[in-house]
Amino acid sequence: MTDEQTRRGLAAGVGAFLIWGTMPLYIHMFAGIPAADVLAHRVLWAFVLLVAAVVALRGWPRLRMAMAAPRLMLMLAASGALIAVNWLIYTWAVLNDRALDTSLGYFMQPLLNVAIGVLLLKEAFPLSKRIAVALAVIGVGIVTVAHGSLPWVSIGLALSFGFYGLIRKYTAVDPVTGLLLETGWLAPVAALWLAMAPRDLFGYGTAIDIALVGSGLITIIPLGLFGYAARRLPLSTIGMLQYLGPSLVFLAAVFVLGEPLDIGRLAAFGCIWAGLVVFSIGGLRAAANPARP
Repeated sequence: MTDEQTRRGLAAGVGAFLIWGTMPLYIHMFAGIPAADVLAHRVLWAFVLLVAAVVALRGWPRLRMAMAAPRLMLMLAASGALIAVNWLIYTWAVLNDRALDTSLGYFMQPLLNVAIGVLLLKEAFPLSKRIAVALAVIGVGIVTVAHGSLPWVSIGLALSFGFYGLIRKYTAVDPVTGLLLETGWLAPVAALWLAMAPRDLFGYGTAIDIALVGSGLITIIPLGLFGYAARRLPLSTIGMLQYLGPSLVFLAAVFVLGEPLDIGRLAAFGCIWAGLVVFSIGGLRAAANPARP
């Protein structure tokens, strides 16, 4: 891998997480539109654009091969359902001034992945991971006590995306083909929803109508950038970049959208951040000493 390829990979990775990190500002434009309608538009236009991408990239052979594998298609149906749940929770949260909860959920994501790996994949559970997961649990407990209920938005996002990642780990398909087939399962439902809704498909004003179509574009562009980066950067670099997205969401929620950051949420974020520091240090030490358990 040349330095130029690494630089391009880093630029692509940063670009992907910049888009994901500022997405609440995009979604917030749809205030007043039901979250399910926004989700349906996102699915439908992402599917249309992905079909165009497959045509442009001449990806029909890969698509036909994937569609000929029933087990793979069922797995992509399941992962498609999970990503739809994830997108719906995210959209609802942003439209209801809960973007901070989405940031907390995606900060929790790496720690939830640890729990999934230990419980379902029987992966190692060293002290650093135990401390990190314990701090995440404490953070959730603090929010629950402070607000009188579980942070279901944060937990729902982390769980849906965690199990989405688990399924995609075992699907032998490239990102574009995979997302096309996932949205292919969802697109008929999205089209039916929009057709039956007691509202016009568009009519929210030119800018918002264009933005609804563009929601498909902001779905596939960061995915393409991330796929490009993942092939050119070390896994450790990708791991560090993943914190850029929720960090930007946090900043956007507090300083642009004006969401309140109370003591309970701040304490929860502090616990999660501390857990991520412990988790990252443990990962760096393991990489430096691969022979140690």
